[in-house]
Parts: sequence; structure tokens; C-alpha cells
Amino acid sequence: MPSAPKATPKKMAFLVKDVMRKDVAYVTLPGSRDDVLDILKKKHISGVPVVKNGALMGIVTRVDLLKHPDEEQIAMLMTRGPISIDPEASLLDAARLILKHNIRRLPVTARGTKLLGIVTVADVVETISKMEIHDPIGSYIEPEVYPIWDGTPLPVVGRIFELGFLKAAPVLNSKEELVGLITDKHLIAASTIEDSVGKSDMSAGSDDDAWTWESMRDTMKIYYGIAKVHLPEVPLREAMAKHIFTAFKGTEVSECARRMRERKFDQAPVVDAHNKLIGMVRDRDLLKALVKHGSK
Repeated sequence: MPSAPKATPKKMAFLVKDVMRKDVAYVTLPGSRDDVLDILKKKHISGVPVVKNGALMGIVTRVDLLKHPDEEQIAMLMTRGPISIDPEASLLDAARLILKHNIRRLPVTARGTKLLGIVTVADVVETISKMEIHDPIGSYIEPEVYPIWDGTPLPVVGRIFELGFLKAAPVLNSKEELVGLITDKHLIAASTIEDSVGKSDMSAGSDDDAWTWESMRDTMKIYYGIAKVHLPEVPLREAMAKHIFTAFKGTEVSECARRMRERKFDQAPVVDAHNKLIGMVRDRDLLKALVKHGSK
């Protein structure tokens, strides 16, 4: 009896304009870090375009906030001249750009300047979830994993993320059991802005300077506000996601994409038959499967 023909992925010719988000959350210039942090927390997103007079000027992300806790101005935090895409381009082209430039979001612009919308990795993954890509995710997992102990203080976790350029990490307890997942989104959600007052001494005059008024020189101080992104001194287990889903090497790409979208996670630990951690699969890794089949 002849074997059944192998199923092929469902062909779906999406354009960027079909899947982009038109109601884009954005910040404007001039603006402050507080504006960005407020939007990221309220909208539960990881980054926003920066706009001036309707024109796209840059992108600022939660990673930028964590890497530069002392910086307040959006203009100094943002990435200038971000990669953008035309609304008539194909979603396959969007996936290629995202992978090539190692980014998570593509502003959609008219004539390269006017902001029309945005297409993100999550939007592409949602499309993949509606397709029939049967490839097992084993070909796309990240074997290098950096688990963190669930008792690690959050400020230390923040530093680990910064030094390791991490966006997510599986969490193990003292028995080496997988107990959760921590992401930069969880760190931002747990953070606060801590304000203080700094003092600058401007008394640079010399006793030999005939133009110095001693009474003014001795009291001439400038006080200014200082704000820093602050992570509380609590153990990691208090901020991590505990109800996570795990995948196996044999889990199909479209199925993994569906589960990611349902659970609103952009990373999934991959385990073996004994529930031991063997790797991680990221949402952007699934874009490689779309590019692979779209190029055929």
C-alpha cells in the first residue's frame, strides 16, 4: 500500500499591511524615560517607536532602560534610524529583515518616514500558528541555556541579563528542577523609578579672584533631580512566571507557535522525556522555519 504524501505547509501570501498593528503605542520627542516606562507597563509591550511631528525618529526598548538606568532623556536612550518596512512588502520579507538585523519589531512607514503601524515578531508568530508547518522544533532550539537559581536577588538577575545580553532565562530551584521563567518584561514589571536629590558644588572661585563674592561663592550650589530604575531586593521566585509551558524536540513549529501565543510567552524551555531542561526555543527561532519554507 503506498504511503500517504507528506503534508506541506499551508501557503498563505500575507502582506505586512494584512498583519500590522495600526493602533501603535509610541512616545514623542522631547520626552522622558518615565513616559516610556509608563507605556511599557500599561501596554505590556517591550518597546515603542519614537516619533516627532508624525515622522519616525527611533525605537526605545525595555532593554535600553535596563542598560542605561541613569539616563532620563528619550533622545539619548533610543536607537536612531531604525529599520522600517513598506506596508506592501510581504510578511516573508519582514521575517527576513527581523532575522537579519536581530530585532523584534519593524515600524511600518510610508516613504520611509511617516509611521503607519508596526509589525512584531509576535505578529509573525501568530501567522505561523495558523499555518501547517510540521517541522519539529528540534532544528531551531537554542542549545546554550543560562538557567538562574530561584533565590537569586532581582538586582543580581538584572545584572546577569545586562552582562549576558539575555532577554529570558529558565529558573531552577536548589534541586535543579525547572520551576519557572524570568524575562526582561518581568524585570520591568517589578521595577520602580527611585528619585533622589543630587547636589553640585559650583564654588569654583579663587580667593585671589577680584570678581568673586565670597558670600555667594560659599553658597552657590545647584540641586537637581536624579532618578534610577530600581529592582527590589527580593528573590527571583517572587517575580518569575511560574505557570509556563514546555516543549519537546518533536513539537511541531506551528503547534509551538500556537502555544506561545495562547500563553503569551516568547520563549519556551525545551525538555526531554524525563522533564530535564535541554534548551530553549524563542519565538524568533520559529521565523527561520517560515523563511525556509517561503524560500522554496
